[in-house]
Amino acid sequence: MSWGTELWDQFDNLEKHTQWGIDILEKYIKFVKERTDIELSYAKQLRNLSKKYQPKKNSKEEEEYKYTACKAFLSTLNEMNDYAGQHEVISENMTSQITVDLMRYVQELKQERKSNFHDGRKAQQHIETCWKQLESSKRRFERDCKEADRAQQYFEKMDADINVTKADVEKARQQAQLRHQMAEDSKADYSSILQRFNQEQWEYYHTHIPNIFQKIQEMEERRIVRIGESMKTYAEVDRQVIPIIGKCLDGIVKAAESIDQKNDSQLVVEAYKSGFEPPGDIEFEDYTQPMKRTVSENSLSSSKEGKPELKFGGKSRGKLWPFIKKNKSPKQQKEPLSHRFNEFMTSKPKIHCFRSLKRGGATPEDFSNLPPEQRRKKLQQKVDDLNKEIQKETDQRDAITKMKDVYLKNPQMGDPASLDHKLAEVTQNIERLRLETQKFEAWLAEVEGRLPARSEQARRQSGMYDGQTHQTVTNCAQDRESSPDGSYTEEQSQESELKVLATDFDDEFDDEEPLPAIGTCKALYTFEGQNEGTISVVEGEMLSVIEEDKGDGWTRIRRNEDEEGYVPTSYVEVYLDKNAKGAKTYI
Repeated sequence: MSWGTELWDQFDNLEKHTQWGIDILEKYIKFVKERTDIELSYAKQLRNLSKKYQPKKNSKEEEEYKYTACKAFLSTLNEMNDYAGQHEVISENMTSQITVDLMRYVQELKQERKSNFHDGRKAQQHIETCWKQLESSKRRFERDCKEADRAQQYFEKMDADINVTKADVEKARQQAQLRHQMAEDSKADYSSILQRFNQEQWEYYHTHIPNIFQKIQEMEERRIVRIGESMKTYAEVDRQVIPIIGKCLDGIVKAAESIDQKNDSQLVVEAYKSGFEPPGDIEFEDYTQPMKRTVSENSLSSSKEGKPELKFGGKSRGKLWPFIKKNKSPKQQKEPLSHRFNEFMTSKPKIHCFRSLKRGGATPEDFSNLPPEQRRKKLQQKVDDLNKEIQKETDQRDAITKMKDVYLKNPQMGDPASLDHKLAEVTQNIERLRLETQKFEAWLAEVEGRLPARSEQARRQSGMYDGQTHQTVTNCAQDRESSPDGSYTEEQSQESELKVLATDFDDEFDDEEPLPAIGTCKALYTFEGQNEGTISVVEGEMLSVIEEDKGDGWTRIRRNEDEEGYVPTSYVEVYLDKNAKGAKTYI
C-alpha cells in the first residue's frame, strides 16, 4: 500500500490530512501542558496545606507535638509534603520528556511537510507547463493545416480560371506550397512536443508524485508513531513515581501504627503532675457548745502558728489553709462544707499573696512559682540548654585558639593579638554560663532531694525566697481572718508583704559575719559582674581574697571591706599569705 500509487490524484486531500495530523499533535501537546500545570498547582496546594498545619516554632502548639498522635499527624504532614514533591516530579518529567520534545518535533514536521508539498507543487507546475506547450503546438498545427488547405483550393481555382494570368496562377501555386510546408513543420513540432509531454506525464505520475507522496506518507507515519511513544511516556512518568508515592503512604500508615495511647496518657501525667499530696481529712468542728467551738478554733490557730516554716514544693501547699477563716459577722450563715471543698479543688496550688509581688513581672528565675514536678522539668531543661551553650562556646574557644596558634606559626596570615579580645570574651561567656549552670543544678538538686545542704552561693541566691515563705503565708492567712467578710484580696496585703520581704532580706545579710582575707589578687582582665553574686573588677586592680577557688572556677574577693563577690579565677592572679602554704597562682 502506497499513497503514491493509490492516491496519485489526491494531492489536495493529502495536504489537508497532514495539516490535520499536525493539529492533533499540537492539541496533545496542549493537553500535556495543561496536565503539568494542574500537577504544579496541586503540588503547591498540598505544600501550602502541609505548611498551614505545621506547628509554629516557639509556640504552645509546638509543645503539643510530643504526643504520639500529634507526632503521627506531623509525620503525615511531612509525607504529604513529599507526596506533593512527586507531583512536581511528574510535572517536570512531562515537560522535559513530552512537551519540549514534541514542540521541537512539531517544528521539524512542519518544515518537512512544507518541503514535500513544495516539491509536489513544483512537479504539478512543470506538467501543467508541458501540457500548455502541447496544446499550443496542437492549435498551431491545426491552424497551419487549415491555411494550407485554403491555399491549395485557391490555387486550384486560379489555375482553372482562363481569365487569370499565368503570373497570378504561379503566385497562388507558390503560396499553396508555402502553406503546405508550414503545415508539415507544425505537424513535426506537434509530434515532438507530444512525445515529450507523454514522457513527462509518465514520469510525473509514476516517479515524481509517488516519491513525494511516499515521503509524505512516511512523515505522517512517523508522526503517528511519535504521538504513540509520547502517550507511553505519559504513562511511564506516572508509573515511575508510584513506588515513591507508595512509600509516602506507607509512612503515613507506619506513623498511624506508632500511636501509643498509653504513652500519651503518661505524657499527660508528666505535663500536669504537680507533686502535691492530696488534702487530708477535714477536722470535725463541734458547734453544739460554744466553749468547744472556741477551744477548737484556738487549737487550730495555735497549731497554725506552731508551724516553723513553709517551703515551696513541700506538703504544706496541700494544707487546707484557705479554709482557715473567721466569720466576724454573727448574722452571716456558715458557708457549706461542699462550697469550701469546691473552692479548694478549683483553686491553683499557689501562694497567691506572694504571687502579687510578681504581678506584671517575669517568671521567677528558679521557677519557684511552679509545682515541684513541673519545676524539676523546667530546671532540667534549663540545665540542658546551658550545657549546650557551654559546648558551643567551648568549640568556638577551641577554634579561636587553633587560629591563634596558626597565626603564631605564620605571622603573615594574621595578627595573633587581634584574637585576644575575642578569646577573652568567649572565656568570659563560658565562665558566666558555668556559673548559671551551677546555680540551676543546685536548684535542681534541691528539688530532687540530692543535696543535703545548700552551698553558700545557692543559699545567697535563693535563701531569701525560701526564708520568707512562712511569714508571707502567715500574712496571707491573717489578712484572710481580718477581712470583714472572711475573704482575701491580694491588694489588701501587698504592702505588708513587701515590708516583710525587705526586713527579712536585710536581717539575713546583717547576721552574716565578714570572712577574713586569706590573701590578695591582681585583676588580669576587666570583668563586668552583671549576675547576682558577682563583682566588677578593672584590669590591674588589687583586691583581697576571702575564699579561694573550690573547683568551680570562681574566686570570692572583697573591695574596701564593704563590697564583695565572685570573679572568674582565670581573670585574676591570686597571692595567698603564708598561712595558706605559700602563694598560688591561677591563670
